[in-house]
Amino acid sequence: MRYETIRQKAYAANMQLPELGLVLFTFGNASEADRQEGVFAIKPSGVAYADLSPEKMVIVDFDGKTVDGSLNPSSDTQTHAVLYRHWEGIGGIVHTHSTYATAWAQSLRAIPIYGTTHADYNIVDIPCALPMDDAMIQGDYEIQTGYQVLDHFKENGFDYREVEMILLGNHAPFTWGKNAAKAVHNSAVLEQVAKMAYLTEQINPQVPLLKKALMDKHYQRKHGPNSYYGQ
Repeated sequence: MRYETIRQKAYAANMQLPELGLVLFTFGNASEADRQEGVFAIKPSGVAYADLSPEKMVIVDFDGKTVDGSLNPSSDTQTHAVLYRHWEGIGGIVHTHSTYATAWAQSLRAIPIYGTTHADYNIVDIPCALPMDDAMIQGDYEIQTGYQVLDHFKENGFDYREVEMILLGNHAPFTWGKNAAKAVHNSAVLEQVAKMAYLTEQINPQVPLLKKALMDKHYQRKHGPNSYYGQ
């Protein structure tokens, strides 16, 4: 089968979402891209995770048009397509409504960097884009969701290769990475960091942000030119 590999990878990534407690019912999706073919495989719309199989993954091009598959692709397909078109370095995308990350998104707050777990992945607060304006909502909503992500990164000078996650105000998180497996990993990390930050503020509402020396140390030992970290 021409698209067997990305179907398998997309299926595996989607099945991890309920296993990791990141989705309820069908509240999420993952995709895996094949840059050479110019397509990605994504979860079909409205299909319960227990009923999924690699063969049911839908193949879509980077314009969001179905290339292969008998089911309708995820309702978030156009958002994935926008990100794949504009960010050529990513090979996987995940969208969930995981509890703590979504709570921060609904609160319209970026997640402050309070500890070294956060700094292992980002040296900035996990960004939260402002809610869409009415014109965007009334347009092609899923396409505009993709541009909501792109615009926030452009306006704030973020590099998608360094910051692989975002909260969308009033909505929920998106994550990405070199493949779907990495995007799932980032989604799980985001949910854990969101939970830790929430609990930290409950314990000490006046807690300061992580100091820069610790922030830089933890990020650089994992991502810097002389990285050595791996638990």
